[in-house]
Amino acid sequence: MTTLPAKPADPGPVNRIVPPNPKQAVFVVGGFTALLYLIQLVSVTFPALHLTNWGIHARSWSGLDGVIWAPLLHANWDHLFSNSVPVLVFGFLAMAGGIGQWIAVTATIWLVSGIGVWLTAPSNVTTIGASGIAFGWLAFLLVRGIFSRSAKQLAVAVALFLYWGSTLLGLLPGNPEISWQGHLFGALAGILTAWLTARAGRAKVKSPATPEITA
Repeated sequence: MTTLPAKPADPGPVNRIVPPNPKQAVFVVGGFTALLYLIQLVSVTFPALHLTNWGIHARSWSGLDGVIWAPLLHANWDHLFSNSVPVLVFGFLAMAGGIGQWIAVTATIWLVSGIGVWLTAPSNVTTIGASGIAFGWLAFLLVRGIFSRSAKQLAVAVALFLYWGSTLLGLLPGNPEISWQGHLFGALAGILTAWLTARAGRAKVKSPATPEITA
């Protein structure tokens, strides 16, 4: 006669603060950043392509596809440089839940930020840049510890806020050359995805354990 103890439920990534596969995270986020630089190089080398025209044109059906392309495009090298470190740091840390969760979080932020810009930005401007994605990741990282009740994630959030907290001013209207709409809707999407992933994580932890097997 044999008794096998019940298997504990998989705790999942609820309390994780770094990616489960750091090398994969570096490859994915680094590859995404490299893609941004490659696109910018093509844009400045072949200006006749007018790649920046592929950004978001608010409330124009012909400009709606800019929701997909806008985060990949930048006005100039300085614009790209200013987004690079946040993209690398926030993108890496946001992969703590694994590549699948990261893709879902990023896709949600990407679409919500872009659609928000399309609905609310001035109609006489073209919006481009990855800052909406970066703001979404930052908001995700700042609040996920609250929703998941994780002390470790809260500690990361405090560190990020102390270093990058001033960038949250980008959520407010001010500089006409900065898309506060993209930042705001990206951040809202980040908060939403943090809540959804924390909720899913808690549900997984509370799932019934495998019952004992007695023979």
